[in-house]
Amino acid sequence: MKVEVKCFATFSEGQTCDQHGGQQVELGAGATVRQLVETLKLDAEKASIIFVNSKEVTLDHVLSDGDRVALSPKV
Repeated sequence: MKVEVKCFATFSEGQTCDQHGGQQVELGAGATVRQLVETLKLDAEKASIIFVNSKEVTLDHVLSDGDRVALSPKV
C-alpha cells in the first residue's frame, strides 16, 4: 500500500521527509504509523504529533492505502 507523508519541525530537516508536497511511501498491508516512522528513519519516541487524514492518532494506528500522514516532534 502507499501512503502520503509530510514531516514538520525537526523531522523535516534532511532529505528523509519534508512539509512541501508530501512524499509517497510504500508499506506492507497492516503497517502502523510506528512502522512508517521507522521506515523514514525517524525517532519514534519523538513523534508526538501525528495526524492521519486530519485526525490525531497514536503510533499504533493501522494505516490504509491512500492515507495522508503528518508527523511532528513536540515543539
